[in-house]
Amino acid sequence: MRLLALLAVAVLLTVVQAHAQVYEPYDGYDDYGGYDYDDPYSPYPPPPYYDPAPRHQEPQYDRREPSTRSARGTIVIATREHTLIYTRSSGEQFAYPIAVGREGKQWYGSTRVVSKRMHPEWRPTASMRQKNPRLPAVVKAGPANPLGTRAIYLADGLLRIHGTNDPASIGTNASSGCFRMYREDVEELYDMVQPGTRVIVQR
Repeated sequence: MRLLALLAVAVLLTVVQAHAQVYEPYDGYDDYGGYDYDDPYSPYPPPPYYDPAPRHQEPQYDRREPSTRSARGTIVIATREHTLIYTRSSGEQFAYPIAVGREGKQWYGSTRVVSKRMHPEWRPTASMRQKNPRLPAVVKAGPANPLGTRAIYLADGLLRIHGTNDPASIGTNASSGCFRMYREDVEELYDMVQPGTRVIVQR
């Protein structure tokens, strides 16, 4: 009898796990349309102050010799060091480990925060769903959401700073160009930064 009960529990757990769906981390554009302004999460076109550098151009900023005065109120992302540094207007600095874009998916330049979203939804693109018909139209907030609990949208409407459902990727070149953070870190940063905050992405 005890054996039958254990067998029933094992079968039930197998069925429940079969229905559970975990989605791979996804940053919005990967191999599905490049850097066009068709991101399903953000309707923002590039605003007039958008000032990008070409994707593979060496930036003019050097984190080894930061200008504290000019960096106040600014997010600086050091790609090679997998580090995001936010300097408040008071001069207080916060440094966070991040995941950055894979080779060929990295972007460098200067942009701004245009929007923030708490518990963002993940909306796979039409081409993603065509490639994987099992993907839903929308993944609501929750542990399976590849964007985590917070998303900070940058001025091109595609790049973003966000959480992740793959914390093991932090500190690596793992994303499709966006910047992933640990949950507690992105939630802290989200509370501090406001739309208009300058973001400098360095090599």
